Amino acid sequence: MNAQDYINLINGSYLIAAILFMVGLMLLRTPATARNGNRLSALAMLIAAGVTLVDRNIVEFEYIIGGVILGTVIGIILARTVQMTAMPQMVAVFNAFGGGASALLAGSEFIRLADHGDVPEYVGTTIMLGTAIGALTFTGSIIAAGKLTGMVTQNPIVFPLRNALSGLLALVVITLGVFLVFEPINNELVFAVLVGVALLLGILLVTPIGGADMPVVVALFNSYSGLAGVATGFALNNNILIIAGALVGASGLILTRIMTRAMNRSLANVMFGGFGASGVDVAGVDGETRPYRSVQAQDAAMMLGYAGSVIFVPGYGLAVAQAQHELRTLADVLQKRGVDVKYAIHPVAGRMPGHMNVLLAEADVPYDQLYDLDQINRDFAQTDVAVVVGANDVVNPAARSSEGSPIYGMPILNVDHASSVIVLKRSMASGFAGIDNDLFYLDRTSMLFGDAKSSVGSLVSEIEDL
Repeated sequence: MNAQDYINLINGSYLIAAILFMVGLMLLRTPATARNGNRLSALAMLIAAGVTLVDRNIVEFEYIIGGVILGTVIGIILARTVQMTAMPQMVAVFNAFGGGASALLAGSEFIRLADHGDVPEYVGTTIMLGTAIGALTFTGSIIAAGKLTGMVTQNPIVFPLRNALSGLLALVVITLGVFLVFEPINNELVFAVLVGVALLLGILLVTPIGGADMPVVVALFNSYSGLAGVATGFALNNNILIIAGALVGASGLILTRIMTRAMNRSLANVMFGGFGASGVDVAGVDGETRPYRSVQAQDAAMMLGYAGSVIFVPGYGLAVAQAQHELRTLADVLQKRGVDVKYAIHPVAGRMPGHMNVLLAEADVPYDQLYDLDQINRDFAQTDVAVVVGANDVVNPAARSSEGSPIYGMPILNVDHASSVIVLKRSMASGFAGIDNDLFYLDRTSMLFGDAKSSVGSLVSEIEDL
């Protein structure tokens, strides 16, 4: 094989991998095709990694094989042990690994070229970008994962001039990066300082943000990890890394935009507003307790068993209780009685877009029963009973009526338009936004308190006895 044929084979393999990445990403749009999308993306990564090893003439595979085996074992363990409720923090950890890997690759390339006394300016520029973005993505994502797990307080950690300090650190990173582009030789210590400041900047960017906004932060850092990969790809002159990083970066930005729109928040407000304390119990106006109606499973079962149409609205509480299988059973029981059943999915239900879809797919809920906010909202007014299972802020009418509310203007599911509402909750505690939910106090709303899994199971038993 001559040199040109070899180059064509390498580039052709990269092209195949790139196409598989794009098709795989497209298939991730719906639960029905998501598994195939993951398989295609994994195959694309295998091709890309294998071709890169051959192309760069990496023949000592001892560490590579060891790393592959170790990573495979860790991946299998995580896939089988991490609960669905922990998926957002797992994504945050993956973002950290992606950013950290890009920073390490870019840093090692800088050291290698500096040792040879030749770091072209355009290569130096991409190295600095990959290193800085990757480093701040690493620490920022670790803090985000900590907030989601509760290992780091979910309350915003704010202090005077925090934004000014972050801006100053960003300026330091830029200044050091520019200096190293033009003076890369014998300045490894300056490079180490740049890495350290970027790591600190990642921490300072995330600590002032509350737990309620962590899903947006995770999506944003997902984009950052892709951008770091793009920069590192240019530094290494690796086309597939550039393409894969661009796909991750673009999809992360799109996801961030979807989430901020669903929350009616600007990205600047999320990143610099210090909003989003963890949920706490709140009282009504002037500290007075507002009246609400509590029901037992038998009464709620009567409402559901004789309804003509029911819409289930799942939320994070469903994921915490792992009640998706019981909810599917309840839906099956109702359908046997001739009840029309649908599921309403808010874009930020749970902790991230798609969280509820995947959770319900795990229970084999038919995909054609899942409806997003725009598809389902007009149906609530013609629905006999809406059943809210663990959702809170995404069904709060205050988003439409209370201008002073932190969620005012956020698109919500019109659950309060249904003829009757049953809310399954452990208590009257507020959601992540830390505010009271007006839905709980409507005359047509009934509160069924308890663990969602047990409550749904009780409803199934009661309806079967009707």
